[in-house]
Amino acid sequence: MPPAPPRSPLADGWVWLLLYGALALIGGLLALVHPFAASLTVVTFAALGFVLAGALKMIYARRIRETGAYLISLALGALFILLGAALWLNPLAGLMSLTALVAVGFVLIGIAKTAFALHLRELRGAGWVLVSGLLTLVLGVMIFANFPYAAATVLGLLLGIELISTGVAFVVAALMLRGM
Repeated sequence: MPPAPPRSPLADGWVWLLLYGALALIGGLLALVHPFAASLTVVTFAALGFVLAGALKMIYARRIRETGAYLISLALGALFILLGAALWLNPLAGLMSLTALVAVGFVLIGIAKTAFALHLRELRGAGWVLVSGLLTLVLGVMIFANFPYAAATVLGLLLGIELISTGVAFVVAALMLRGM
Protein backbone atom coordinates (compact mmCIF):
# COMPACT_ATOMS: atom_id res chain seq x y z
CA MET A 1 0.00 0.00 0.00
CA PRO A 2 1.50 3.36 -1.01
CA PRO A 3 2.03 5.91 1.74
CA ALA A 4 -0.62 8.56 2.17
CA PRO A 5 0.25 11.96 0.72
CA PRO A 6 1.56 14.42 3.31
CA ARG A 7 -1.05 16.55 5.01
CA SER A 8 -1.19 20.15 3.81
CA PRO A 9 -0.06 22.72 6.39
CA LEU A 10 -3.10 24.76 5.35
CA ALA A 11 -5.37 21.94 6.50
CA ASP A 12 -4.19 22.36 10.09
CA GLY A 13 -5.84 25.77 10.30
CA TRP A 14 -9.22 24.79 8.87
CA VAL A 15 -11.02 25.39 12.17
CA TRP A 16 -9.79 29.00 12.29
CA LEU A 17 -10.96 29.58 8.72
CA LEU A 18 -14.32 28.08 9.62
CA LEU A 19 -14.60 30.36 12.66
CA TYR A 20 -13.60 33.40 10.62
CA GLY A 21 -16.13 32.50 7.94
CA ALA A 22 -18.89 31.98 10.50
CA LEU A 23 -18.15 35.35 12.15
CA ALA A 24 -18.14 37.08 8.76
CA LEU A 25 -21.49 35.46 7.94
CA ILE A 26 -22.98 36.62 11.26
CA GLY A 27 -21.58 40.12 10.76
CA GLY A 28 -22.96 40.22 7.23
CA LEU A 29 -26.41 39.15 8.33
CA LEU A 30 -26.39 41.75 11.11
CA ALA A 31 -25.34 44.41 8.60
CA LEU A 32 -28.25 43.47 6.34
CA VAL A 33 -30.69 43.54 9.26
CA HIS A 34 -29.34 46.88 10.57
CA PRO A 35 -27.92 48.66 7.50
CA PHE A 36 -27.91 52.14 9.08
CA ALA A 37 -25.80 50.99 12.03
CA ALA A 38 -23.52 49.13 9.62
CA SER A 39 -23.23 52.25 7.45
CA LEU A 40 -22.16 54.31 10.47
CA THR A 41 -19.64 51.58 11.30
CA VAL A 42 -18.19 51.90 7.80
CA VAL A 43 -17.82 55.66 8.31
CA THR A 44 -16.16 55.11 11.69
CA PHE A 45 -13.65 52.67 10.23
CA ALA A 46 -13.00 55.01 7.31
CA ALA A 47 -12.33 57.82 9.79
CA LEU A 48 -9.90 55.67 11.74
CA GLY A 49 -8.25 54.56 8.51
CA PHE A 50 -7.72 58.14 7.36
CA VAL A 51 -6.28 59.18 10.74
CA LEU A 52 -3.93 56.19 10.79
CA ALA A 53 -2.86 56.77 7.17
CA GLY A 54 -2.25 60.44 7.93
CA ALA A 55 -0.18 59.66 11.00
CA LEU A 56 1.91 57.15 9.06
CA LYS A 57 2.37 59.67 6.23
CA MET A 58 3.60 62.28 8.73
CA ILE A 59 6.00 59.79 10.32
CA TYR A 60 7.29 58.99 6.85
CA ALA A 61 7.65 62.72 6.16
CA ARG A 62 10.02 63.02 9.12
CA ARG A 63 12.21 60.32 7.57
CA ILE A 64 12.49 62.22 4.27
CA ARG A 65 13.06 65.69 5.74
CA GLU A 66 16.03 66.33 3.48
CA THR A 67 14.10 65.79 0.24
CA GLY A 68 11.73 67.92 -1.78
CA ALA A 69 8.87 65.56 -0.93
CA TYR A 70 8.95 66.43 2.78
CA LEU A 71 6.41 69.28 2.73
CA ILE A 72 4.06 67.46 0.36
CA SER A 73 4.17 64.33 2.50
CA LEU A 74 3.62 66.35 5.67
CA ALA A 75 0.70 68.26 4.12
CA LEU A 76 -0.92 65.04 2.84
CA GLY A 77 -0.57 63.47 6.27
CA ALA A 78 -2.22 66.46 7.90
CA LEU A 79 -4.98 66.44 5.26
CA PHE A 80 -5.71 62.75 5.89
CA ILE A 81 -5.87 63.35 9.64
CA LEU A 82 -8.24 66.29 9.13
CA LEU A 83 -10.43 64.21 6.82
CA GLY A 84 -10.55 61.40 9.37
CA ALA A 85 -11.40 63.85 12.15
CA ALA A 86 -14.16 65.39 10.03
CA LEU A 87 -15.68 61.95 9.41
CA TRP A 88 -15.41 61.11 13.10
CA LEU A 89 -16.93 64.37 14.31
CA ASN A 90 -19.76 64.42 11.76
CA PRO A 91 -20.51 60.83 10.74
CA LEU A 92 -23.79 61.70 9.01
CA ALA A 93 -22.07 64.12 6.65
CA GLY A 94 -19.38 61.49 6.17
CA LEU A 95 -22.07 58.95 5.38
CA MET A 96 -23.44 61.26 2.68
CA SER A 97 -19.98 61.94 1.23
CA LEU A 98 -18.88 58.30 1.18
CA THR A 99 -22.19 57.20 -0.35
CA ALA A 100 -21.87 59.83 -3.08
CA LEU A 101 -18.32 58.63 -3.70
CA VAL A 102 -19.55 55.02 -4.00
CA ALA A 103 -22.27 56.12 -6.43
CA VAL A 104 -19.77 58.01 -8.59
CA GLY A 105 -17.46 54.99 -8.49
CA PHE A 106 -20.25 52.65 -9.55
CA VAL A 107 -21.23 54.91 -12.45
CA LEU A 108 -17.63 55.26 -13.66
CA ILE A 109 -16.87 51.56 -13.27
CA GLY A 110 -20.15 50.67 -14.97
CA ILE A 111 -19.31 52.91 -17.94
CA ALA A 112 -15.79 51.46 -18.16
CA LYS A 113 -17.01 47.83 -18.01
CA THR A 114 -19.71 48.51 -20.58
CA ALA A 115 -17.21 50.13 -22.96
CA PHE A 116 -14.83 47.21 -22.41
CA ALA A 117 -17.62 44.72 -23.17
CA LEU A 118 -18.48 46.56 -26.37
CA HIS A 119 -14.81 46.39 -27.33
CA LEU A 120 -14.85 42.62 -26.70
CA ARG A 121 -18.27 42.03 -28.27
CA GLU A 122 -16.97 39.45 -30.74
CA LEU A 123 -15.53 37.25 -28.00
CA ARG A 124 -17.56 34.49 -26.42
CA GLY A 125 -18.76 35.50 -22.95
CA ALA A 126 -18.48 39.24 -23.58
CA GLY A 127 -22.19 39.50 -22.86
CA TRP A 128 -21.50 38.72 -19.21
CA VAL A 129 -19.10 41.66 -19.01
CA LEU A 130 -21.77 43.84 -20.62
CA VAL A 131 -24.40 42.69 -18.10
CA SER A 132 -21.99 43.33 -15.24
CA GLY A 133 -21.17 46.80 -16.54
CA LEU A 134 -24.81 47.74 -17.04
CA LEU A 135 -25.73 46.39 -13.59
CA THR A 136 -22.96 48.42 -11.94
CA LEU A 137 -24.04 51.52 -13.86
CA VAL A 138 -27.71 51.02 -12.88
CA LEU A 139 -26.71 50.58 -9.21
CA GLY A 140 -24.80 53.86 -9.29
CA VAL A 141 -27.73 55.68 -10.92
CA MET A 142 -30.14 54.14 -8.39
CA ILE A 143 -28.03 55.41 -5.50
CA PHE A 144 -28.02 58.91 -7.02
CA ALA A 145 -31.76 58.74 -7.73
CA ASN A 146 -32.46 57.94 -4.08
CA PHE A 147 -29.91 60.34 -2.62
CA PRO A 148 -29.75 61.43 0.20
CA TYR A 149 -32.05 58.71 1.56
CA ALA A 150 -29.87 55.95 0.11
CA ALA A 151 -26.97 57.20 2.24
CA ALA A 152 -28.59 55.74 5.34
CA THR A 153 -28.35 52.18 4.08
CA VAL A 154 -26.15 51.74 1.00
CA LEU A 155 -22.80 51.39 2.75
CA GLY A 156 -24.25 49.00 5.33
CA LEU A 157 -25.86 46.87 2.63
CA LEU A 158 -22.61 46.74 0.67
CA LEU A 159 -20.75 45.77 3.85
CA GLY A 160 -23.32 43.06 4.56
CA ILE A 161 -23.04 41.62 1.06
CA GLU A 162 -19.23 41.65 1.26
CA LEU A 163 -19.18 39.97 4.67
CA ILE A 164 -21.62 37.28 3.56
CA SER A 165 -19.60 36.64 0.41
CA THR A 166 -16.40 36.41 2.46
CA GLY A 167 -18.07 34.20 5.06
CA VAL A 168 -19.33 31.72 2.50
CA ALA A 169 -15.95 31.61 0.76
CA PHE A 170 -14.07 30.95 4.02
CA VAL A 171 -16.54 28.35 5.30
CA VAL A 172 -16.31 26.47 1.99
CA ALA A 173 -12.50 26.73 2.00
CA ALA A 174 -12.35 25.48 5.60
CA LEU A 175 -14.56 22.50 4.85
CA MET A 176 -12.47 21.65 1.80
CA LEU A 177 -9.24 21.92 3.82
CA ARG A 178 -10.69 19.76 6.60
CA GLY A 179 -10.74 16.81 4.21
CA MET A 180 -7.10 17.21 3.13
